[in-house]
Amino acid sequence: IIPVRCFSCGKVIGDKWAAYLDLLARDMSEGDALDELQLKRYCCRRMVLTHVDLIEKLLHYN
Repeated sequence: IIPVRCFSCGKVIGDKWAAYLDLLARDMSEGDALDELQLKRYCCRRMVLTHVDLIEKLLHYN
């Protein structure tokens, strides 16, 4: 579950996760995808790059 806002600066990043995955599926590099999404601050980039999507695994335990 991607956080809605960056923990450091408070910028909204939750709406960019699906677009980020779509850009990666098109064989774009991580850095270029983040630039395309206009995530310039290193804190926001960290939030997206280090996110682990666990929701699919958690749904198995419902």
